[in-house]
Amino acid sequence: MKVVLFCGGYGMRMREGTPGDVPKPMALVGPRPLIWHVMRYYAHFGHTDFILCLGYGAHHIKDFFLNYEETTSNDFVLRNGEVELLSTDISEWSISFVNTGINSPIGERLRRVRDHLDGDEMFLANYADVLTDAPLPEIIERFEKSDAGASMMVVPPTESFHCVELGEAGMVDGITPVSDMPLWVNGGYFVLRQEVFDHIPENGDLVVDGCGELAKRGRMLAYPYRGYWRPTDTVKERVALDEAYSRGERPWVLWEQA
Repeated sequence: MKVVLFCGGYGMRMREGTPGDVPKPMALVGPRPLIWHVMRYYAHFGHTDFILCLGYGAHHIKDFFLNYEETTSNDFVLRNGEVELLSTDISEWSISFVNTGINSPIGERLRRVRDHLDGDEMFLANYADVLTDAPLPEIIERFEKSDAGASMMVVPPTESFHCVELGEAGMVDGITPVSDMPLWVNGGYFVLRQEVFDHIPENGDLVVDGCGELAKRGRMLAYPYRGYWRPTDTVKERVALDEAYSRGERPWVLWEQA
């Protein structure tokens, strides 16, 4: 399946964590940017046809792939001044770089790459800044067997807040971590059918408009997942992920576990 990656937003909550106009998916985790980790996840399961929805800081993403250094993450032999790679990362990938506007919402970015999907009935989509070890083949198979127009991986909230239950006279009846509540949030991993385009207006949003309308019609499938899932919405989250990588705690790096 083709994989659409939304990588053109400003990422304002991480602005102080990335220099200049570097977009959030280019923030480093280990020696490689977030977007690379997400793409390696999909490639691990055989999905190597990528469509990048570019916007803010697009030249950083283009430069990274146009000047890609295989030796950073692959073993090689240096013989007589020539590099002989023992393995490669992206040599079999197809990557389409599409300018989808600086201020376009996610739904509009998706609309602007529709022609690049070649009419494929189903495709994958991702924010390019969330890492997981979720079983992608199972997610896809479950969706294929359904009649839904879209599937969204949902996860428990990661916030450290506590929910407080109030009783009479302002007395507290109970305190529960929000992560233990029967709540689910958007996990950022989508499997979509062309039908989703019927519900995204010009300058619309994928989740609010597209998925929201499908949900009203009973055509929105959820894949609940309680395994490893890490967002990078803030500098703190990105730094924690980078530190975990340095310690060798990399559950999402499935390609090294095969």
